[in-house]
Formats: sequence, C-alpha cells, structure tokens
Amino acid sequence: MYYFRPSLADLLAYQPGEQPIAGTEVIKLNTNENPYPPSLKAIEALRSINPDVLRRYPSPFAEEFRQKAATLFSVDPDWILIGNGSDELLTILLRSATDSERSVAYPVPTYVLYRTLAKIQSAPIAEIPFDDTYTLPADNLAKASAALTIVASPNSPSGNRIPNDALANLAAKLKGILVIDEAYVEFSEGNALPLIKRFENVIVLRTLSKSHSLAGLRLGLAIANPSLIDVLAKVKDSYNVDVVSAHVGAAAICDTAHTRTNVKRVCASRERLSKKLSEIGFRVWPSDANFILTRPPDGNARKLYLNLQKSGILVRYFDEPMLNDKLRITIGTDNQNDQLLAAIQELTNYQK
Repeated sequence: MYYFRPSLADLLAYQPGEQPIAGTEVIKLNTNENPYPPSLKAIEALRSINPDVLRRYPSPFAEEFRQKAATLFSVDPDWILIGNGSDELLTILLRSATDSERSVAYPVPTYVLYRTLAKIQSAPIAEIPFDDTYTLPADNLAKASAALTIVASPNSPSGNRIPNDALANLAAKLKGILVIDEAYVEFSEGNALPLIKRFENVIVLRTLSKSHSLAGLRLGLAIANPSLIDVLAKVKDSYNVDVVSAHVGAAAICDTAHTRTNVKRVCASRERLSKKLSEIGFRVWPSDANFILTRPPDGNARKLYLNLQKSGILVRYFDEPMLNDKLRITIGTDNQNDQLLAAIQELTNYQK
C-alpha cells in the first residue's frame, strides 16, 4: 500500500554532496564549504548564549538577525524574510508561487534542487539550456511564461555571475516572479540587490553558508519588496529559525572585515588553481564563485572523480547532460589544492 501522493512515487530525492564519516581523513572539495573558520565574533556570540533562551520559542521572524541584515543591505526590515538556509526559502517560494498549473523555469545546468522542489509541487517545469559559455538564455526563459523563474548568479556548477543588465532585461519581460539566487555572490564583483528596488517582481536570495563559513548553521535571507515578503511569510513555519542561529548569524553578518579577508583568500586560491589546471590541459570555465567547473583533457571526469575519491579527495561529479565530462571542484586552502593537483598528476600522468 502506498500512502502518499502518486507524484512522489517516482520522485528522485535531491542528492547532496558526499559527506565523509566522522573522523575520516579526507580533503573535502565537493560541497562548496568555506575552508576557513567563521568569524571570531560569531564564535563568541555562540559561547555567550544564555541557556535559558533554549526553553522559549524564538522570534518568529528572527528579528535580531533581520535587523542587522537590514542595516547591512540598506533596506527596511520588512524587505527581508529569514529562512533555515536559503534552501528553505526556495521551498517557501515554490510552495507559494507554483502548483500543477503554475510553472517554474530556470536555465540548465544549475542547482538540481530547483527541479526536485518543482516536482514535489507537481509544477510544470521549463528547463532552458545554457550554451557552452553559460550566457543567460533570457529570451527563452521569458517565452516560458513561468509563474516562477529562478536564476542562480553566480550559477552552480558553472560559476559565472549573470550581469545585472541581463537580469533586468529578463525581469522586465516576466509576468511572474524572478528569483535571483546569490548564494555565492560574495566571491564575485557586483550583485543584483539594486534590482529589488527597480522591479517589484524580483527576489534576491542570500546565505551565510559559503562566504561566512556557516554552512552548519543553516541561515538564509530573501530580500524583496514587502508585497512579496508578506505573502511568503504566510507560508513559512511559525518558528523557522532557531534562537542560536539568529544570534550567531547577527554577529557573523556584521563582521564584514572577516568576511572580506576570507573571500579574498578564496578568490586568490581560485585563480591559482585555475591557472595550474589549465597548464596541465584542463579546460577551466571562468568562475565568480568559491568553486570551478573543469573538464579533464580526456573528458573522462567520472573516472577521475572515482580515483580521487579512492585517494581521499572528494570533488563533485554530476551524471547529467552537459556535465558528465566535467568536475566541480570547491576551492580549498592552497595546501589542499596542491594535494589535489599532485593527486591528479599522479593518477593521470598529466605533465606540465
């Protein structure tokens, strides 16, 4: 006997990057985590929490964090909705804007969770292919006439940021909502926040997982016109962000100097790794994120992924069209990146 909606029977669950068993020594370059520690101010905030707050419900809108974020982004707090990671905000958006008669569109390849969430909603899906340069297919996205259009910028796994002119052009053509998922934007030049004031239908998503080294905290933001935020707030769980996350996140988001320092270190390492891989014959796509997309000279990405795994190095392989000959590699420390390069050269005999 099957007790659930028929549409879930054949649903393929989202597959996160491999998580090593606790205590296993690996070089983990597969889930785009920051290789450096979070802000000391965030750690101090964690240690300072009064245990008495744990017996009480948290603020329904994570006010401590929302107020700090509003100041940082120069908007009123009612322009922000806080989520248990930006993934929860994506779930809220799909639940709010789509159903079996209201579609979702996005360019591919991109973050696979978009597809999973759309299928959970039984929403029609329009997957619009990128070309090899990952230029936004704005006209075809607009022609899809979706209730919800999602663009990751920088995109994962390609790493490229979509220019604001292209996003504005798309927003102007859409009758539905445009979600700009900026999970990796701190590692790039520029961002799409100016568009939320120009277009009522634009929502920008941010997260503390990548640039703030807080993937384990699960804290994200949706920033948009209050007319959109008010509706999304109806759909969220009553107390969706815990008091610990809100307090630590408030400290972390204010420590902009720490964030900038770590971001610069990651970006410098990104350029260094990209150059080294190019020198041994890999194709490396330009990246504005904390990872790179690369194609081995022989195109056998799956074999290299499995051999690296056996050597204790985890990278990301996607068995998907347009990606099955490529690897996505998170930027680690220079030492981790050097170990990766040494392993690649040993496994493949690529010579400089």
